[in-house]
Amino acid sequence: TGVLGQAVPFVGEYGISKNPESFASHAYRAYFTDKQRGAVMRLSQDGLTPISDAGMRDYFKDNLKQDFLLIGSYDAYKDNYNLTMDTAQAYPSSKTVSFSEDVRGWVSFKSFVPESGLSMAGDYYTIKGGQLYKHHDNDSRNSFYGATSEESSITAILNDSPGVIKTF
Repeated sequence: TGVLGQAVPFVGEYGISKNPESFASHAYRAYFTDKQRGAVMRLSQDGLTPISDAGMRDYFKDNLKQDFLLIGSYDAYKDNYNLTMDTAQAYPSSKTVSFSEDVRGWVSFKSFVPESGLSMAGDYYTIKGGQLYKHHDNDSRNSFYGATSEESSITAILNDSPGVIKTF
């Protein structure tokens, strides 16, 4: 068998553990989870980076160690790494969170929980119940996997106490 280049290990204490389904790649970046250490990782040209540390370190330390199936996918349309933490029970225990390289942080909790996901030709698709679903299609806003539409909501947590002076 032939090998292109040589195998060079990355220095560090992180690994994909027992969750290869959390792996997703796009361009020169690869994303995966290290369940044992409660971290979500990015492998890029600058090496390994724990992207879970971008404002959600405690969240992932607490949640990744639970009995979740960790499903990673990359949404090329939105440029997000989507990580689905799926339990045997349905929503609300299961959840999908998105990491954006543009802001170097976790930007959204999503209302869909796929079995798998992939990007092709700039479009994002997920699989649920053996069916393929296209996302970001104007005909299916807030409706995933044949369910009825969900209401959109935003929870603002800025200026909880208007009489208090804050420094940002």
